[in-house]
Amino acid sequence: MNRLKSLFSKKSSGVGIELTPERINIARLKKQGQKLKLQTLATTEIPEGVFEEGQIMDSPTMAEIIQSTLAEGKIKATQVAAAVPGRAVTRVIPVPAELDDAELREMVLNQEASLYLPFPRDEADVDYQKLGFFVDDDGIEKVQVLLVAVKKDITDSYAETFAQAGLNLSVLETSSFALIRTIREQLRQFTSQEAAAIVDIQYESTEISIVVDGIPHFSRTVPLGTSQIQNALSRAMNLPPSRNADLLQGMSVPAGPMTGGPKGGMNPGTAAMLRVLSDLSDELRRSIDFYLNQGEDMEVAQLLLAGPGSAIGNLDEFFSQRLGLPASSVDPVEALAIETDEELSPAQRSGLATVLGLGLREI
Repeated sequence: MNRLKSLFSKKSSGVGIELTPERINIARLKKQGQKLKLQTLATTEIPEGVFEEGQIMDSPTMAEIIQSTLAEGKIKATQVAAAVPGRAVTRVIPVPAELDDAELREMVLNQEASLYLPFPRDEADVDYQKLGFFVDDDGIEKVQVLLVAVKKDITDSYAETFAQAGLNLSVLETSSFALIRTIREQLRQFTSQEAAAIVDIQYESTEISIVVDGIPHFSRTVPLGTSQIQNALSRAMNLPPSRNADLLQGMSVPAGPMTGGPKGGMNPGTAAMLRVLSDLSDELRRSIDFYLNQGEDMEVAQLLLAGPGSAIGNLDEFFSQRLGLPASSVDPVEALAIETDEELSPAQRSGLATVLGLGLREI
């Protein structure tokens, strides 16, 4: 059974639930007139070892955490939408336009998918969507198809966990799709010849998505996130390792040119943080260069920073200087003009882009 069957569905889901290695976020949005309101937001820390490398390692414990977080937030739900963080294969591929739906399905799901997957086809859940027609350089009409694939053991672990929690997983998509839904208005400022690089800095990894016309054309997961930054800070400051993100609260990248890397005279914690961020900017450069070298007649116009790590002060300026591209941090609450009853700190807001994108499916 293909667990990604609802990836492109318009079906409403009820509640958005985001699972990460460090915490679970649950959001329910409602429409008030023309505006959106965050009706409920519930979040709980997840113990170490329950969720690792994009996969649920301990389904019974995770199911219990989901149930208790829903109960504490007084959220009644039967249908939920969830997202697989990173580690998805996303590609836009051209196929002959004359294929009927059955032929297209056979070609994309079996022949084409095998060419793009870094793992065996029978180990993958694959979904696709037709995007639009174009004429190639040889004058042949083709149709562009968006292909998304996730390893079956990952999608199976989600299905098993939510079933144990007594919930119907009506939608399972990739976190990049949910995030794009949150910032779609910002993405509309770019032309069809301009790509935006979305940099989603999560706990144990960063997902880089190159997006054109709101469609991810390329995605890559890099094993650098807030956990690696926190660990580098802790070591430099002789503190015990911690999963708590408090250490990053209020941290800022020093203003001014950083072209030579971390400078002497800087405090050890800041220097350690900059080393990890410099490694991340190098990975960003490699990803952008790889995408542009595919022969796409495109320019990357801007970096959009999201996820918990984007709350680090001056990070947009740091990446902008390192990569020579405009960069800005995403505030998902502001991007959706969402009304909230309680004040959310910038650090809290930065980590909500994915779960709010999941909650939007209900509206």
